[in-house]
Amino acid sequence: MTTSGANASPNANARRADDLTLYYFETCPFCVRVLRAMELLGVEMNLRNVREEPAHRKELVEGGGKSTVPCLRIDSPDGETTWMYESADIIKYLTDRFG
Repeated sequence: MTTSGANASPNANARRADDLTLYYFETCPFCVRVLRAMELLGVEMNLRNVREEPAHRKELVEGGGKSTVPCLRIDSPDGETTWMYESADIIKYLTDRFG
């Protein structure tokens, strides 16, 4: 997993998904569910803690339209960006893609 572009506890067996960014904060139970699913699936992506870095919260609101977390930003190769907000939807997406 990465935080703000820096590696945090890299897993040698992890699958890196540079097209994905998770906006979260550590004490949010729904965020914790998504983070656990990522760990179980062995997926690493960009992480943006909206409580620790106000710029990440601003980025979330400007891009996705609201400050709700967790939010998964999916950047497709064609330049399209999708903002996914529900933890169950995010976990399903990750499971379908990486499970």
